Amino acid sequence: MEGERQQAFRAHLLARLEELAAGEALGRGGKKVVELDQQSVGRLSRMDALQSQAMAQAASRMRLAEERRIKAALVRLDEGEFGYCTDCGDEITSARMEHDPAAALCMSCARG
Repeated sequence: MEGERQQAFRAHLLARLEELAAGEALGRGGKKVVELDQQSVGRLSRMDALQSQAMAQAASRMRLAEERRIKAALVRLDEGEFGYCTDCGDEITSARMEHDPAAALCMSCARG
C-alpha cells in the first residue's frame, strides 16, 4: 500500500481514537455508582438510574474494544503489515479498508 494512502488511514484512525476518548470522557458520569437512598430517589427512579448505568458501562466496553482494534491497526501500519489479513496473509480489499480501516481480516476469513 502506498505511503500517501497509509497516511490517510493513519489520520483517520487517530481521529477516531480522539472521538472515542471524548465519548469516554462524556460517559464517565453515567457509570457512577447509583445511590440507594430511598428518601431522595424512588424505586422506579433507581431502576432507571441502574439501567442508564448499565448502558453507559456497555457503551464504554464497546469503545474500549474499538480502541484496541484501532491501536492494533496502527501497529500493523508501523510494521508494514497494514492491509493484509492477519489470518491468511492475503491483501484486504480496498473497499473493506475504506469501510473499516481497523479491519484485521479479509472477508473470507471474517466469514469463517
